[in-house]
Amino acid sequence: MTQPQKSKPQIDAPEGPAPETLEIVDIVEGDGPHAAAGATVEVHYLGVDYDSGEEFDSSWSRGQSIRFPLRGLIQGWQDGIPGMRVGGRRQLTIPPSLAYGLAGNGHPLGGRTLIFVIDLLEVA
Repeated sequence: MTQPQKSKPQIDAPEGPAPETLEIVDIVEGDGPHAAAGATVEVHYLGVDYDSGEEFDSSWSRGQSIRFPLRGLIQGWQDGIPGMRVGGRRQLTIPPSLAYGLAGNGHPLGGRTLIFVIDLLEVA
């Protein structure tokens, strides 16, 4: 079985305009169980702003993975993680409509396209 990734990912600066739809790219395909819609997952992740490339959140920086039910997350994660296999690393580029909504809605990431690299460690 594929071993989970052991180091914090690097995200290359994107070129061109931000996508208007969810983009899913498997960096490493795992060979463990699949994540199903609504599953509880344990992940390591890194999140950066598409335009600035600045990190805004990372479980790697906190030194520990995180476990949560997909149904409680932003829509881009709910749509982008199902089908992923344990041991895999996937990049999601998420437009504002599937992240934190439009600018001015009160969330600091509102109106931003976000890039996440997610390592799927476990599915429950």
